Amino acid sequence: MNIIIFLLAFSLSMDAFSLALLYGTLNLNKKNIIILSLIVGIYHFIMPLLGYKIGSIILDFINIKPDIIVFIVLSYIGINMIYETFKNEENIKELKLKDMFLFGFAVSLDSFSVGIGLNAITKNIILAPILFSIFSLLFTYLGLIIGSRINHIFGKVSTIIGGFILIIIGIVYMF
Repeated sequence: MNIIIFLLAFSLSMDAFSLALLYGTLNLNKKNIIILSLIVGIYHFIMPLLGYKIGSIILDFINIKPDIIVFIVLSYIGINMIYETFKNEENIKELKLKDMFLFGFAVSLDSFSVGIGLNAITKNIILAPILFSIFSLLFTYLGLIIGSRINHIFGKVSTIIGGFILIIIGIVYMF
């Protein structure tokens, strides 16, 4: 098996991990942590396959940079995190499914890009997305758990900082 596939799986899961750290500061319930991790894993399986099959056609047809999509999605998630911090609700939060799918989409766009060139990396087109999926699922879960621990230590300040960091990442990603 090619070590490059493992390195790609690891690197593709790092953005999911880092954003999950920030999202974990919302102190999500266990059910949301599991569902969000599964969604990210599924996206990281599907997106490279989509990239492999139709990626270059879509990017030529739509004429929008993926960076702009990432900026919009991350900014929305960041603003939503900051907003949720100021609502006086119970300590453990439950995410809407729509927010989970947006998160999964945002962190899997790079997998779509990799999928476009997947044939140049490996001839085993199914193995790579399986590894991308497993790595991203595990790293998302780990990031959400660690983020929750950070929230217990630092409280609402960690969520506000996390929201602003997501917005900044979205801005930086565009440039």
